[in-house]
Amino acid sequence: MQLKLPVVAADETMQLRVLDLDALDGRNEQSQPEKRGRRKAPRPSVRARFSASVGARLDPFVPFARRLRPRYPRPGRTDWRRWVPSWRQSLGAAGLTVGISTMLLTVAYATTEIPDDLNTFATQQDNVYFWSDGTPMARTGWVRRQAMPLKDVPEDVRWAVLAAENASFYSDPGISVSGITRALVRTVGEGDTQGGSTITQQYVKNVYLSQDRSLGRKFDEAMIALKLDNKMSKDRILEGYLNTSWFGRGTYGIQRAAQAYYGKDVNELNVSEAAVLASLLKGAGLYDPSLSQANRDRAVERWEWILDRMVTIGKLSKTERAKYTKFPEPIKQANQYDTGKQSDYLVVLASQYAKKAANITDQEFDRGGYQIYTTFDRKRQTELTDAVTKAREEVRKDAPKKAKTAHFGASSVAADGRILAVYGGPDHREQGYNESNATTVPSGSAFLPFVYAAGLEHGVVKERGGAATPVTPETVYDGNDAVPVTTPEGPYWDRDGDQVSAKNDGKKSWGPITLHDALANSVNTPFMQLGMDTGLDKVRDTAEAAGLLSSSFGAQVPALSVGSATPSAIRMASGYSTFAALGKHTEPYSVRKVTHNGSKIALATPKPKRAVGAKVAAQVTSALTDAFRTAHPTSPGAASFEVAGKGGTTQDDKAAWYVGTAKDVSTAVVVYRIDLTESLEPLALDGIAGTPNSGVPYDIWSSAMSIG
Repeated sequence: MQLKLPVVAADETMQLRVLDLDALDGRNEQSQPEKRGRRKAPRPSVRARFSASVGARLDPFVPFARRLRPRYPRPGRTDWRRWVPSWRQSLGAAGLTVGISTMLLTVAYATTEIPDDLNTFATQQDNVYFWSDGTPMARTGWVRRQAMPLKDVPEDVRWAVLAAENASFYSDPGISVSGITRALVRTVGEGDTQGGSTITQQYVKNVYLSQDRSLGRKFDEAMIALKLDNKMSKDRILEGYLNTSWFGRGTYGIQRAAQAYYGKDVNELNVSEAAVLASLLKGAGLYDPSLSQANRDRAVERWEWILDRMVTIGKLSKTERAKYTKFPEPIKQANQYDTGKQSDYLVVLASQYAKKAANITDQEFDRGGYQIYTTFDRKRQTELTDAVTKAREEVRKDAPKKAKTAHFGASSVAADGRILAVYGGPDHREQGYNESNATTVPSGSAFLPFVYAAGLEHGVVKERGGAATPVTPETVYDGNDAVPVTTPEGPYWDRDGDQVSAKNDGKKSWGPITLHDALANSVNTPFMQLGMDTGLDKVRDTAEAAGLLSSSFGAQVPALSVGSATPSAIRMASGYSTFAALGKHTEPYSVRKVTHNGSKIALATPKPKRAVGAKVAAQVTSALTDAFRTAHPTSPGAASFEVAGKGGTTQDDKAAWYVGTAKDVSTAVVVYRIDLTESLEPLALDGIAGTPNSGVPYDIWSSAMSIG
């Protein structure tokens, strides 16, 4: 018996097998639910998916691309022509190159950001200090630069620069393609890279980038320049360029260049001088005419070209151009106005005052750009410095050992509070300690006028709780030496249980004496008692109102009346100037105006305040006038009632003073000894200062005041 099987085609058999496998898989999944599903095929990579997607879109172009593909050697050609691409291939390659380049540049432009932070060096400026007459005194800072608003730069000056560097500045897109190409060629060849850049590009290089010559820096420069030109006005770019460019002679910015080469501000330049400064932008080392004859020849040639170029671009008339036939020689290397020696003391005083009065932080001030117009009088400063220097030399000659620890503080202050001159020391760079502003030695008998003023102003109280009785210049006190000091209850005893007595210089007794005469002759004992009768609190208040600092006062004891306070020379001069100002005191100040890049800054200038009555001030001045005339009867100033002053000594010989006023200017001079290497404790003078009325302090004072 034969078994007949159904005949199945091959395709159908394969389909059955597939179905059987699927069914089997289904059974397996149902019978073994704990097993995971089948592993999926891995996902194609991003590159593969991108290729598939792009490839599908590029399929229509494949035949064209195949035709562009060079076939070497080319069929149907002979000789060298076999190796030359067809015009279609050349055109396609050129188009592809332009397209890719455009795409890359577009991406680069879109991703380029203008840096938020400027180069610190590009924004750093110096601070310049001026004498009271407006002439430069000193400058501080590592960079000689002062930014100037474009409105303060004359049109002729601007166009001299534009004619020299970038005449199409206001119409170009911020870059020059031909210029960049030339610069790149020179960069690759390690040649000069200064040419070929627009002003925008040069500004970008100055403030955002380094000065290296790499291709990368050139590319970054171009991209930032393009973006900057779209976001910033042309005037702002030009202003920034003029303020950050190097002009030689240590200067950055056209304002400092104008001062360095012509001794004037930029707004005072004429077009001929501006053309010289513009030529320096090509390289100050090659065009500063003061450096060599070859430099001068180059500078003259370029100066003429710039002026002619201004005529060509319509920014200078031929008539105006004809006026400038002679090269405007720059001045020789000008004084850099660096600080040093005595001027450092002035700069420190002025900078401290400026920051406080103008509310400028240290960080802001250190960035620079400030112009500080001081109150310092150049002539008086020179006279005071010369007088102290001469005195130092004489002391060094007479007592070389003691002179090593000798210090000479001095200051002149006007009745309206202006500090006109100070002597801070021999050299600030060797001794930063300011002798004119030191508060380390007692004022001694130079303090007596403040006690006298307090008594005249407030009267005296002889009984505890009693009413004050008036005091006049003719009020008589005991002028004898070693007079016991009394209170309403009786003698004054110190903490050691000793009775306190007042002492005169040289232990001289004067007998009954008026207060006027006591001050004129510097008799201490009446004023020690007057201070007790008036009230030591009132004496101190009067002295502070007149100009002395509260920090200079110590314990409120009888010695306060004979000068236990330790004011500086500046403060003593300020205090005496109060009497010259008829009792009105103005806090001493060293700065009258502050500007930042030419813009004025609000400054808190001290105002006069009433310290004592005008009559009291006149009475004090009268006694000081007699004091001067008595001590110096042969002095030319003795015949004038405008000169008033007196010497001052201390009981322990720790200081010698002379303080006086002439023509509304008070000057205080103090001589003392301190060994700064050991301590700040004053040492005895041991005779190096001479006598109170004819010694070293008076000699300095009379020379500085042009008296005697």
